[in-house]
Amino acid sequence: MSKNVLAHALKTASIEKLKDKRIVLASNSPRRKEILRTIGLEPDIVPSTFQENLPISGYAHQIHEYPVATATHKAIEVYERLVESEPDNAPDLVIAADTVVLTHAPETSSTVSQSVLSSALGPSPQEVLEKPRDKEDHLRMLLDLNGNVCEVVTGVVVVWPVLQSPGYKVQSIDERTLVYFADNPQSLLEAYVENGEGIDRAGGFAIQGLGSVLIRKIEGDYNNVVGFPVASFFKLLEMLVEEEDDFLEV
Repeated sequence: MSKNVLAHALKTASIEKLKDKRIVLASNSPRRKEILRTIGLEPDIVPSTFQENLPISGYAHQIHEYPVATATHKAIEVYERLVESEPDNAPDLVIAADTVVLTHAPETSSTVSQSVLSSALGPSPQEVLEKPRDKEDHLRMLLDLNGNVCEVVTGVVVVWPVLQSPGYKVQSIDERTLVYFADNPQSLLEAYVENGEGIDRAGGFAIQGLGSVLIRKIEGDYNNVVGFPVASFFKLLEMLVEEEDDFLEV
């Protein structure tokens, strides 16, 4: 196995193609790194320098495209930077992700869809919750989520080299999971804010940590709420091997 593909990885068509390829994760998230490791991938870590400041107003009628767009910028920025700075060791696959929490989600089952289908979605009144700015903003978020249903959306993007201009291809998915918050007393929310665990998490909570005490149930992919929908990502790789003749061939 290559240094980016571990011995316990399943011997599928996509994993076999990734052997001896340079895989890069455009994130320094330890959670995403660990989730990828569960399927036998240990990519090089090269965090993106993209500022993640896309105007949300531009996605008012296709809100699920917002994290996909951010992840796309992250992936392309890292790919182009590495091709320029390390031409003899350019990446064969760059993976990027961005997770947001949407308030007031409709109580329907979660879905995964190709991002090209997201444009068919109608207007959404949902508010995008990213990372809290400070403790006051953190508590505001949790009070808004408390006793309600939110939707966690992760956009996952992969970039790989091709011979045609601009020299790479991009493919993306978005994964959606519903999270049902319990009707928690405000004192519990305040204690969670003071603990600080959720201050660097989209929506202000970490389901895999102390934030689990705030949540009643979820519908959909647990790993998506943590930050990376690994099952759908794996299916994406398998699809690319089947449908994209130039995938990992350059």
